[in-house]
Amino acid sequence: MADHEAERPPLALKASLTSGSDTWHSTGAPGLVRPFLLADGPHGVRRQGEGGDALGIGTSVPATCFPPAVALGSTWDTALVRRVGAALGREAAALEVDVILGPGMNIKRSPLGGRNFEYLSEDPHLTGRLAAAYVEGVQSSGVGACVKHFAVNNQETDRMRVSAEVDQRALREVYLRPFEHVVRTARPAMVMSAYNSVNGVAASENPWLLTRVLREEWGFDGVVVSDWGAVNDRVAALRAGLDLEMPPTGTDAEVVAAVERGELDESVLDAVIDRLRRLAERVGAARTRAPEEELAVIRRDNAELAREAAARAAVLLTNDGVLPLDPSSDAVAVIGELARTPRFQGGGSSRIVPTGLSSALDALTRRLGAVRFAPGYAVDGVADEALVLEAVEAARDARVAVVFLGLPEHAESEGFDRTTIDLPADQVDLLERVAAVAPRVVVVLSNGGVVSVAGWQHHANAILEGWLLGQGGAEATADLLLGDRAPSGRLAETIPLRLSDHPSYLTFPGGDGVSVYGESTFVGYRHFDTLGRPVAFPFGHGLTYTRFEYADLRVTEAGEDGWEVTFSVANTGDRDGLEVAQLYAGLVEEHPTRPRSELRGFAKVELRPGETTTVTLPLPAADLRTWDVRGQRWALAAGDYAIRVGASSQDVRLEATVHSDGDRVLTPLTAQSTIAEWRADPAGREVLAALLGRTALGAAQSTVAPELVRMFLSIPLDKLRSFGLGVTAETVAGLVAQARAGQERLLATGAYRRP
Repeated sequence: MADHEAERPPLALKASLTSGSDTWHSTGAPGLVRPFLLADGPHGVRRQGEGGDALGIGTSVPATCFPPAVALGSTWDTALVRRVGAALGREAAALEVDVILGPGMNIKRSPLGGRNFEYLSEDPHLTGRLAAAYVEGVQSSGVGACVKHFAVNNQETDRMRVSAEVDQRALREVYLRPFEHVVRTARPAMVMSAYNSVNGVAASENPWLLTRVLREEWGFDGVVVSDWGAVNDRVAALRAGLDLEMPPTGTDAEVVAAVERGELDESVLDAVIDRLRRLAERVGAARTRAPEEELAVIRRDNAELAREAAARAAVLLTNDGVLPLDPSSDAVAVIGELARTPRFQGGGSSRIVPTGLSSALDALTRRLGAVRFAPGYAVDGVADEALVLEAVEAARDARVAVVFLGLPEHAESEGFDRTTIDLPADQVDLLERVAAVAPRVVVVLSNGGVVSVAGWQHHANAILEGWLLGQGGAEATADLLLGDRAPSGRLAETIPLRLSDHPSYLTFPGGDGVSVYGESTFVGYRHFDTLGRPVAFPFGHGLTYTRFEYADLRVTEAGEDGWEVTFSVANTGDRDGLEVAQLYAGLVEEHPTRPRSELRGFAKVELRPGETTTVTLPLPAADLRTWDVRGQRWALAAGDYAIRVGASSQDVRLEATVHSDGDRVLTPLTAQSTIAEWRADPAGREVLAALLGRTALGAAQSTVAPELVRMFLSIPLDKLRSFGLGVTAETVAGLVAQARAGQERLLATGAYRRP
């Protein structure tokens, strides 16, 4: 026994393993668990260089800068995102990194979110599928992925203190759902807890979030790491389910003291060590840096993939035929400082040093020869009339003016939210004056968050939303403008006509330490489409250089698991092209209690001119379930469900309706169940009918005004004792017993199920 006790690691050593050893390393112990090197992502490996500052921002080792998540989300291409993840993993391994801190997968609740460029979408289905592909790709290379920020981290304003106040349906259906999908299907090595609180409890110290939901419900068996500096109380965090505090705060003694006082069970520390050991098994032995020759090959291949991904991400919003440009006949003027000084990534912890970079001006000049260039504006936003006049003269002498507009670096970053979605006023003024003299105008946008187009889009013959495209973005933009590649990106977030139209407008980012998610489940397109509100461009929208037609919709049952939705897509144009076919579904309701349509599937298909393909998308019944707050479970309502297939949430090409009997779950009836709930239950309805038949209310119900009937339906059964109807406490208890017995008989038939 004494020998066994001597072999146990000292308590102080155990406590030290639950915190990092420095900014980027976990703590190791010889013979027990090795340390891990963590590095920021998500769109490149931000490994700190020797002698750099503690965070390594701006001094990190050069690495491939892939398109940030705002662009990858717009690809709607899980296969491509999986390839990007695998490439990131290979480069991380070559740089001795064990875990990449990505993907970022918080929902874009508001277009003002300062970190929206690091997130994939406003939709949980799209976010979950793309993030899972990213994780699978990274981990296929033997490197761990860390999904972040768990959970409800949808703003930068007061991000380290704010409480996200969100109802349970929105929490489950919108904000937790993508994390659930990734955890269940891709098994990420790590989950990073967020800075903010969720309904008043800090995410890093939230046992409901980190233990009950993440581990017990979803089965997560990896390591939970804090966001850097997120932990307020080490002991509370460990008790809640956090494994690793980063970076270290020198508070290991507090953990030891809590164990010695009996406030923290030592088994919690043992469980953390077990999870760290499993992580070591997943990511392999300690790494050594790859030789420069090997790194050069990896970076060369990754640079090509970065360019391909960038080309697949840009979204062609409008085009009257001006694109693609004709190099043989179009005299092109390139206007805008962003053509010469590219924005290719956002600010903050995801900023990396690229292995190479060119500008759109350089890329177009190489293809077209001499082009007339005028900066038109300064990136600091200071108006300069001389620059504008130079740009107007350049545009006057060209057949096409390609105008590069967008947001300056100081306008969006980790750490703060935007206050407007408008382009800088000097840029809009420049566009108006160029459009007055140029025969044709193409606008290319560079921005990490949505910008408003409604006030100026009439000046442009085409608009290419370029987002932030990484180090290959300039060459990819030239590929698209000149037709060497066809645009295939689709909007992963709605572009509203005005910021005030957005469902989060009145409550984002909140105040007094609280952000109330008043729009509930009606996030983004769910709001606009349910209410029929006009937008500038809808979720899922994107054009290309050919046309697609949809036909032959068939919806077939796939047993109790749901349906299969099959249809054909044909390329009816004269160029190769990629189409993103989208499947939406929603309960048919006269007065909506949930979003009218929600994305439930998508497929990216590549077709030659005249080619047709058949697309089959599963529609699991589970995807139609909503969160039942009273029952604390996922529930499928009985009713008709509209199936919509098309090219965006509003460009619906094919429609059908299916009926579901629901999950046929019998929720136990109680004295506090309303009359409406009793009527909706098959056993309760029978018991209630017998009651009405022997009371004065039953005799009078045919003459009662309709509004009184509706009022009656909202009354809990037990309250009938108050209205002189001869209903007593004994009567109510007997009715409940009868209903429960009737439910048991129905359950015995197998036609119904328990919750």
